[in-house]
Amino acid sequence: MIDTAFLDELASKAPTPGGGGAAAYAGALASALAVMVGNLTVGKKKYAAVEPQVRMAMDDLESIRGELTELIDRDAAAFAPLAACYGMPRSTEQELAARNQAMQEALVDACQVPLEIMARCLEVLEECDFLAKNGSRLALSDVGCAVVLAHAAVHAASLNVVINVKSVEDPAARAQYQQRMDAIIAAADELRERLYPLVLEQIGK
Repeated sequence: MIDTAFLDELASKAPTPGGGGAAAYAGALASALAVMVGNLTVGKKKYAAVEPQVRMAMDDLESIRGELTELIDRDAAAFAPLAACYGMPRSTEQELAARNQAMQEALVDACQVPLEIMARCLEVLEECDFLAKNGSRLALSDVGCAVVLAHAAVHAASLNVVINVKSVEDPAARAQYQQRMDAIIAAADELRERLYPLVLEQIGK
């Protein structure tokens, strides 16, 4: 029986979990799928030459999946103080200053956490690059599914960066967040554009 607790929370009117948590969840699903491909590869004589590398990839993917699972909760925790800022009083200059300071502090995690989600999902794509070429041919469609999910998760998480980074007042920090986001997206797009057609070609479309 599938535990639908997270999906039920996601569907509720509660502000968290939201898009960031959903992106991390999608990335964790992609990682789990990629590990399954590894499990279908190891122990097979045909893939004995690459088995050590496949096992290393599986270990890395399991670690990434654990981090993405933790990031679901971290994303919700990052949103709470930011949301609280919008309810702070702002009728005096002192109140406005206090609200702005609290918001700038909250924006740090509100930008960094989705960037971490993006980075972990990019790592899933990088592991899929290896598995698409060296994993069991019988599980190629699952590699393709993992690629699609991880790529979508990168773009989904980026939306939380986009919406929050514009409120960051420090131009250097704002530029750093933007540059990191753009670099991850570019790398993820390149992998998806290369791997998805490769999978389609090899499964016979």
